[in-house]
Amino acid sequence: MSRIGESIARRRAQGRTAFIPFLTAGDPSLDRTVEAALALEAAGADVLELGVPFSDPLADGPVIQRSSERALTRGVTLEVVLDVVRRIRERSALPLLLFSYFNPLLQRGLERLAREATEAGVDGVLVTDLPPEEAEEWIGAARAAALDTVFLAAPTSPPERLRRVAEASRGFVYAISRTGVTGERQALSAEAQPLVERLRGLTEVPVALGFGLSSPEQVAAAAAVADAVVVGSALVRFLEEQPDGDVGAQVQWLMSAT
Repeated sequence: MSRIGESIARRRAQGRTAFIPFLTAGDPSLDRTVEAALALEAAGADVLELGVPFSDPLADGPVIQRSSERALTRGVTLEVVLDVVRRIRERSALPLLLFSYFNPLLQRGLERLAREATEAGVDGVLVTDLPPEEAEEWIGAARAAALDTVFLAAPTSPPERLRRVAEASRGFVYAISRTGVTGERQALSAEAQPLVERLRGLTEVPVALGFGLSSPEQVAAAAAVADAVVVGSALVRFLEEQPDGDVGAQVQWLMSAT
């Protein structure tokens, strides 16, 4: 079992749901990303999603779009993100999942990127815009480098797509709680629980639920359904508004209702 899978399984054995925060690498700064990662680990995070800034983040809402734009302006590339991973790994064993669009990986070269990511200390990669039907080359490269491959499952996914997502995912399956882009919402979608149940019928890999979670009540509702909860936009917005704020305390607040 990978470090990601072990971390989620450990929480499940404790009767708890794993917590997976998201940060955009390099926003508000590279140093702050490293500091925030360590603070998130100390606050109880189980896995960290580290976003690779991209110029056309179609799956993301305005908060993460702005974050990517700021990081790109500072010159944060995939190579720089891997350096951030190395800096985090020097001081932390927190499982790290790169959250990227396909183009940066393709430009780097899939086999090269997979090898470099593992050497840097990455545990897995989620390629947002790569469907499992088109991912054979990437899956092969990732498997050879001992990287987890996490794929997205949407409420609108037909049975065959869900089966492919379940079969291709390692570490966990990422269930999108509702249709649309990332961003904070007022309540957990009614689509979330049926999707998690459908996925659990297809795989023993843990199921994480994300997209739109921004309050302790929503995190608690998601935790009652899934093996792990992912929170992104709410934390990115917190750092946008309070670059030097206590992100660890913010995570503890989000987890408080659980």
